[in-house]
Amino acid sequence: MQRKILFKKLSIVIPFYNESKRTKNTFEIIKKFIKKNKINIEIIFVDDGSTDDSANLVKEFLSKIRNKRIKYKLLSYKKNIGKGFAIIQGIKKSNSPWILTCDFDMSVLPSTYEDWLKKNYIVKKKCAYFASRNLKKSQVRTLWIRKFYGLFFKSLIKFLFNIKLKDTQCGYKLYNSSYIKKIIPKLKSYCYVQDVEIIIHLMSKNIEIKELPIKWTHRKGSKISLLSDPVNMIFDLIKIKISF
Repeated sequence: MQRKILFKKLSIVIPFYNESKRTKNTFEIIKKFIKKNKINIEIIFVDDGSTDDSANLVKEFLSKIRNKRIKYKLLSYKKNIGKGFAIIQGIKKSNSPWILTCDFDMSVLPSTYEDWLKKNYIVKKKCAYFASRNLKKSQVRTLWIRKFYGLFFKSLIKFLFNIKLKDTQCGYKLYNSSYIKKIIPKLKSYCYVQDVEIIIHLMSKNIEIKELPIKWTHRKGSKISLLSDPVNMIFDLIKIKISF
C-alpha cells in the first residue's frame, strides 16, 4: 500500500547533447519501458544546445508515443551550458512528486526504480535515492580507466567535503520534489560535479541519502573526455569547496 501511495506519478529528466548517433538504442529501451509501465510518467528531455539532429530525432520519437499514462516535454536552448544546467531546467519544469534523473545512454535502465520498489528500498519521502556502481550487489560493465577515475574522484570528494558516499557521479538519482525543488535554485554548478553540490545541500537540510545497487553498462559514444574533463572536474570541485 505504501508503495502505491508513494508512486502514483513520476517525472523522468533526461538531459542530452549531440546524441544523434545513440538515439536508436535509447529509444528502443524507452519504448520497452513505456510498454510495461503501470503508473503515470512524465518524460522530460532537455536539449543542452545540441548542434546535430538529436533534438529533431527526440521530437519525432515523442510524437509517436501512444500511451495515456505518458506525458512528455522537450526543452531546448541554443547554447551548450552543461549537463547540470540541463538537469536544473528539467526539474524546474517537472510536475510529479517524484523526480528521476537518467542519462541519455540508458547505462542504467529507466525501470531500475521498479526493482528498488519491489525490494522495499524506497520507504520514505525525506530521502534521496542514488544509484551506486560501487556496491557489492551492483553489476557493472565498464572500462578500467573509468574505474580508476571513479576511485580517484571518490577519494578527492571525501577529502574535500567529507562525503563518504561510494558513488556520487552516477546519473541515475531519485528525488522527492518536496526538497529538490527548493535546492535547485541555489545551485551554481552547471557541469558534471553538480552532484556534489546537490549532496552538500541535501546534507545541510538533513535529507538522508541512500545508495542503492544497480546494473550499469558502459555505452559507446560518451561525451566525457578522459583527458580534459577530469582536470576540469578538479577545478570545479575546488570552486565548490571555496563557495561553501
